Amino acid sequence: MTVILLRHGRSSANTSGVLAGRSEGVALDAAGRAQAADLVGRLADVDLVAAVRSPLLRCEQTLAPLIAAHDVTAEVDERLIEVDYGSWTGRAIKDLLEEPLWRVVQEQPSAARFPDGEALAEVQARAVAAIRDHDRRVTDQHGPGATWVACSHGDVIKAVLADALGTHLDQFQRLFVAPASVSVITYGAARPLVQCVNSSGSVALPKRPAKEATVGGEA
Repeated sequence: MTVILLRHGRSSANTSGVLAGRSEGVALDAAGRAQAADLVGRLADVDLVAAVRSPLLRCEQTLAPLIAAHDVTAEVDERLIEVDYGSWTGRAIKDLLEEPLWRVVQEQPSAARFPDGEALAEVQARAVAAIRDHDRRVTDQHGPGATWVACSHGDVIKAVLADALGTHLDQFQRLFVAPASVSVITYGAARPLVQCVNSSGSVALPKRPAKEATVGGEA
């Protein structure tokens, strides 16, 4: 089963230099709305059978044109919500750079817990559980080889990718996930297969399950 991890399009918070977190009412800006519209063409060759999203507005707006084009509805899963940044929510990022915790977040994220908020290790645990739960459900409903989309947030998607890559959470800051980018994972019986990361172009997937990676490549 293949999941397309979609980060929401550019929001007003992305350009204001503020850590939006779970603040209500953070919407896509004009560029973000254009990115959402472009997703229809970028994923036109993909047969999407299901969609899941974070409950936040910017994810709802990003996914809306895509699910309309594919005639599917989006299920909301709280486990895909943005990180709870606690008392850091709404603060200017330039000010947070001076906080001792900022260095921990960058260099040892597995040890980071935001004040009055969530630990990044907890973020990874809930997000990975959500993706794997939905993947099993989609498999049961549509059979092997189907493709579905999950729309979430940058750090959440990076945490899921780190798990799929077999990489420790402390390395997840080496991954970059831009607004409106897609990353693709196929969950196989033996291991996850990461097909792409941070793609901003068109995505075309095989109509059959991807083969397990082998020495020498695909036969």
